[in-house]
Amino acid sequence: MRVPQDPPSTQILLQRTLTRPQRLMELVAMRSEDLPQHEEYLHWDKLRHLSPPAGLSHEEWWWLVKRGRQSGRQGIPLRDKKGVSFSFSLVPEMFEALHHIDQRCAGNIAMPEQVTDGRTRDRYQINSLMEEAVTSSLLEGAAVTRQKARDMLRSGRKPTDKSERMIVNNFKTMQHLLNIKDRPLTPELVFEIHAMISEDALDKPDGAGRLRRADEYIEVSDDLDNIFHIPPAASQLPGRLEDMCFFANETGVNGFLHPVIRSIALHFWLAYDHPFVDGNGRTARALFYWSMLRGGYWLFQFISISQALLRSPSDYYRAFLHTEHDENDLNYFILHQLRCIETSIQDLHEYLARKSEQRRGLQIILRGLDWVNHRQQALLSHALEHDDAAYTFESHQRSHRISRMTAISDLRSLEEKGLLVSRLQGRQRVFRPIPNLETKLGTRTRP
Repeated sequence: MRVPQDPPSTQILLQRTLTRPQRLMELVAMRSEDLPQHEEYLHWDKLRHLSPPAGLSHEEWWWLVKRGRQSGRQGIPLRDKKGVSFSFSLVPEMFEALHHIDQRCAGNIAMPEQVTDGRTRDRYQINSLMEEAVTSSLLEGAAVTRQKARDMLRSGRKPTDKSERMIVNNFKTMQHLLNIKDRPLTPELVFEIHAMISEDALDKPDGAGRLRRADEYIEVSDDLDNIFHIPPAASQLPGRLEDMCFFANETGVNGFLHPVIRSIALHFWLAYDHPFVDGNGRTARALFYWSMLRGGYWLFQFISISQALLRSPSDYYRAFLHTEHDENDLNYFILHQLRCIETSIQDLHEYLARKSEQRRGLQIILRGLDWVNHRQQALLSHALEHDDAAYTFESHQRSHRISRMTAISDLRSLEEKGLLVSRLQGRQRVFRPIPNLETKLGTRTRP
């Protein structure tokens, strides 16, 4: 990826055109509706390679585009290193996306039973938090496969390297966000989140939970040493962090600011300031989740935004660059994030639909198995819906009004077939479903 070319200054373009009054009158008379309409919010770096409308140069076309974008612009308290504010303007694509997110993620929304039924809700929540923990770490360069990472989280195995530690930290942080979503954001809470994300995962262990110092030079670059961003000086960070918290707590902006846009701007803000020696991206995405949950978008405890980002990380980083390289226009980043959110919501619905269909298929398979009796079928059916369930000889005996010997035979048989695992807890043997019970049943039709 490369740094995008800076657009020509609209002020300089205007000054040039002032020397040709007749041409200026012609341009001023043109309406935005007369220009070609693009679905994409074009940056100069791309527009300059397109064919301009008839009778216009690329610079004139850009000037007209920028003039249309100035209508209704709203600033936020975030300022760049020169003291210039970042701003955005609501465009039609935003209205539609925000409406969809409001409809599908907040309030009393109609959702599949899996995320509303208390018996299965926790499972889908944990799966989602695991997915976000893994993909957010992969975005930051964690060297581990998704399956290995998920297996580690499910089993509770201790991490063996920095990459695995990043994932475990992210998972714990995502769970913690559910508990702190109603707390106002303060510098201390930001430090708490960063410390949790960074525990034993930094090259500088003492960098967790504190701002970077003046002697800790930070720049955002690639493996070829191309520098994309140099964040504000360390001496500015305490004040900037206070301003960010003030903004996050729904103050510091005149008039109404949609909660989703506030959450996206908070994500951008921390990433722009890069206040820590490492872990800035993961902390920025954690603050986005905190803000969405605080804003009442409860479905986000089941949504992994980083999964959508990981599909095209270059688009994610380019959205940052386009904003910084076009007069701090946040629309590039906001629009990118809104698309990712809508993709993530759709991913959740499709995942739930697949799981529902899979469960129905497994129930049919269960009923057709001739190597398990009806009691074992009932237990496995229950286990499919409650993967944290525990069974004992006594509970199975009471549930089916059978002898203890029959209960022992039923559970031992399922354990021998690799569908249950058991361990002694005190004097009692407790059986639990294997972690991949669905997969096992889906592929096993014979004893």
